[in-house]
Amino acid sequence: MLGYALPALLAAATAAAAPDEDVLNRDAGYPVGANMAQAYQQRYMVGSFSAMDSIDPSCAQAPSDDPLPLEKPASQTQFHYRFRGGFYSLDDYMQHQRATSVVVIKDGRIVAERYNYGRTAQMRMLSNSMAKTIVALGLMKALEEGHIRSLDDRAQDYVPALSGTLYGGTRIINLMRMASGARFVEDYSGHDDQARFVAVIRKQGTLQAAQGITERAYPEGEHFNYEGAQTAVLGLVLEAATKKTLCAWIGEKIWKPIGAQAASSWLLNPVDSVARAAGGFNATVYDYARLGMMLAADGVVRGQAVISREHLLDMTDASRQPQAFRPGSMLDSHGSTYFGYGLQTWIMPGSHRRFALLGIYGQAIFVDPDLKLVVVHTGVGKDASGDASGNHFGLERDALLRGIVAEYGKW
Repeated sequence: MLGYALPALLAAATAAAAPDEDVLNRDAGYPVGANMAQAYQQRYMVGSFSAMDSIDPSCAQAPSDDPLPLEKPASQTQFHYRFRGGFYSLDDYMQHQRATSVVVIKDGRIVAERYNYGRTAQMRMLSNSMAKTIVALGLMKALEEGHIRSLDDRAQDYVPALSGTLYGGTRIINLMRMASGARFVEDYSGHDDQARFVAVIRKQGTLQAAQGITERAYPEGEHFNYEGAQTAVLGLVLEAATKKTLCAWIGEKIWKPIGAQAASSWLLNPVDSVARAAGGFNATVYDYARLGMMLAADGVVRGQAVISREHLLDMTDASRQPQAFRPGSMLDSHGSTYFGYGLQTWIMPGSHRRFALLGIYGQAIFVDPDLKLVVVHTGVGKDASGDASGNHFGLERDALLRGIVAEYGKW
């Protein structure tokens, strides 16, 4: 295994220019947007994605009283990968793509980390849809403790105000699998059903927005269709079932037990103060790493189970999903069958179980339990999907991940 000194690495990283620094407003110090509309504009993205909870209302989750140590070796591992005929390093990747951070953890130790655009490990980075998996962990914990009787229950069994609605009549497990059957387009065009759903949330509230989805395209449970609205409903179910806010429940049952070192936050809808379950979580990259380490250890932290292994397998094991939701079979919104989907978690192809928390614009936590390998990746991609702009962010990130895996095992 190749390694080189940390000072040399940092010097090289400092000297190299990150992509599109001028477009992202380096000269203004990467300012934070004044509102949510500005936050996703190119010139405000870097600053906003590391300070989102200063723009909208939020609730805080306290860190652990006894944070889990993250060891750093004296030298970092040098990773390489092949992409489109070239052979590149992790430093090359940071010059090619608009990643704000990449942190690699092997066997509980940080073996490599890089940052662009002046971001640091102490900043709280926006999760976008990585939050969906965190909500699922909260639901599974509620199931373990008996607050939810069965994932075959319907949302309206816990949220009576959803009785008679499409989402209310859908089983919790099908909401978690993105298989409500609702006719819903989420393509990040700014004019899709997701944009309209969020607009109703911000004007009338989360419950009212959920009640407004009325048209079914497929029977529930049969067809994958990615829609953040389903996670918003799951957030309502979790709060109703536990009689606690999403912030309080996740903070108590997941965040502190993983040994988080810093406070995290959830953005709140200004109208009803309901947490933005589908994508409003914020945490440091080191604490995202601790979350990934818990997942890689099948739910165990320092000998204590944060979440049961069986429930994690239900969320992340391809063999436990219907055939139509497994890698190679499931058709996503981009027409690809690369990923599968478990319970609010993306399932990756390969020789063994490997899965990911993914969020738009480049947010990701990759978890390989067999190799005890976690990769945290944050970014400010040119477009929400990662590849539509032609710079192949998602494709090159996948190539980097394969190179990291190759250092320790096989894909």
